[in-house]
Amino acid sequence: MLQYLVKRLLLLIPLLIGITLISFVVIHLAPGEPTDLQTQMNPQASAELQERLRVQYGLDQPLYVQYGKWLSRLLQLDFGESFATDRRPVFDKVTERLPVTILLNILSIVLILAVSVPLGIISAVKRNSGFDRTTTVFVFAGFAMPSFWLALLLMDWFGVRLGLLPISGLKSLGYEYLGWGGQLLDRLSHLILPIFVSAIGGLAGFSRYMRSNMLEVVRQDYILTARAKGLSERVVIYKHALRNALLPVITILGLSVPGLIGGSVIFETIFAIPGMGKLFYDGVMMRDYPLIMGILVMGAVLTLLGNLLADISYALADPRIRHSQQGEG
Repeated sequence: MLQYLVKRLLLLIPLLIGITLISFVVIHLAPGEPTDLQTQMNPQASAELQERLRVQYGLDQPLYVQYGKWLSRLLQLDFGESFATDRRPVFDKVTERLPVTILLNILSIVLILAVSVPLGIISAVKRNSGFDRTTTVFVFAGFAMPSFWLALLLMDWFGVRLGLLPISGLKSLGYEYLGWGGQLLDRLSHLILPIFVSAIGGLAGFSRYMRSNMLEVVRQDYILTARAKGLSERVVIYKHALRNALLPVITILGLSVPGLIGGSVIFETIFAIPGMGKLFYDGVMMRDYPLIMGILVMGAVLTLLGNLLADISYALADPRIRHSQQGEG
């Protein structure tokens, strides 16, 4: 198992380099440059000034030279300085916002698993019942609704019309004057809408995956044998069937990490949450290449680690996979 983990970690290195190379090229092929925002709206900015800015940012050099310099800094964990007026290090900007995005995504995953797994199990056990048909309707509605439209709808309904929940930020004005209980409630009230919007798509998908996997597992011979032995239905479902039905869900969970991180850009921008997604959006609008690349690298690392954790969880859940990996080692 240890050799398998070391091998997987080593394979992540060329994969990460490939991701950064493609991202670097695509970003620079996009129309516009950072200097445009500083010169095009300034009637006194001359072509000479724009060229000096390009030299200052290193944009006058060939693309492969720019990438080589950026990669050499990255190997030293130096993400460079932002092109924004504050000229702050990219690493400081990203690590400042990263905990917020990680917290939101972890809470979204917890909500997805807490709701979708039992929902899928009940739908499979009570196949074609009223409950199954009702949940199917809601699931497909969750698939069909765009997240940004749902976010705006919930903001208008619960925030503007009913005034029950805040619609922006992570804390209210006067937060520091509240007691610890009031601060906790204030934080929770700000997280309800963003987490729900972030989780709704994954919740719909995972509940369907769980239902289909459970339906396939309960038809297996060992489930029939367990029932023939007189075991209770609860033991058959939750002890024998659930573990095997969870295996494909674990894999899909690891593959869904990129979608969750990418979705952070949408709901963090809509809800004005100071996370990595909002920072990425601002960086794209400003053509801040070092900031964009820094966030993409962080997102790629989190994605690759998520897939690795999914593989490890898969091996822990299925002893056959664990034994085969030990045999290969």
